[in-house]
Amino acid sequence: MNAVAKKEIESQVVDRLGHVFERHEKRPREILQSGIGEIDQVLGGFPRGAITEIHGTASCGRTSLTLATLAAATANEETCALIDCSDTFDLLSATMAGVNFDHLLWVRCNNNLERAFKSTDLLLHGGGFGLVALSLADMPVVTLRRIISTWWFRFRRAIEDTPTVLLVMTPLACARSCAMMALELKNEGAMWPATSAFITPEEKLAPMLSEPSAKHLSLVIADEADTHRSGLPSHAHFLKASTIRVNRERPVGWANHMIRFTPEVDLGARMALPR
Repeated sequence: MNAVAKKEIESQVVDRLGHVFERHEKRPREILQSGIGEIDQVLGGFPRGAITEIHGTASCGRTSLTLATLAAATANEETCALIDCSDTFDLLSATMAGVNFDHLLWVRCNNNLERAFKSTDLLLHGGGFGLVALSLADMPVVTLRRIISTWWFRFRRAIEDTPTVLLVMTPLACARSCAMMALELKNEGAMWPATSAFITPEEKLAPMLSEPSAKHLSLVIADEADTHRSGLPSHAHFLKASTIRVNRERPVGWANHMIRFTPEVDLGARMALPR
């Protein structure tokens, strides 16, 4: 009798409401390779149509992971965008990482957080990008804590059911539940080259300031002082190698594998670049 009553109730619900209560099998999400074998082997890559947040302190490997992902995406001729909030994107490091600038849109925001978020919103709703990287790594923590959560919900909604990956780099977790994947990076050790292997600031700036390329688009035009300030080398330019530990915070799994990778800098190749 119970089985018969259950069938009658189900038929009545279907007649009135259709199949709204049926559970559909979820399709596996497409992923974007990070370009780092250790991460792709364990995590598979970054989920498309979702936000991935990478956070950690300075020199934790955020830039290395971002450049590797940009290089992997542009190598597959995917259109990518980098929203550079602090104007700290280094063209030489990106070139050595293998980034194809013909498939990269670089947006400089001159430390203007509102401009960075509006640019990100414009690009995500415009569509057509395989990877959009929002770099907030050098912004003050106090400023990042003031970001209202509606921005992240808006970004998540904009890229749902699209092949776009929104990669966010921050010093601390900001996107929270809006991020489908969250990775915490920690530097477990750094290797420094000999003093004789250092490159002077003049040698570093020479290839960047010789002839600006008109082929690559920047939405924000900086003045000469900003260009000089952004081109000055930081301590990260002198690192030869680092051992990076990756902790996966989201999604939470029963067994999180420890991931380590070691980005290395070939100083010989850097000094052999045409000037």
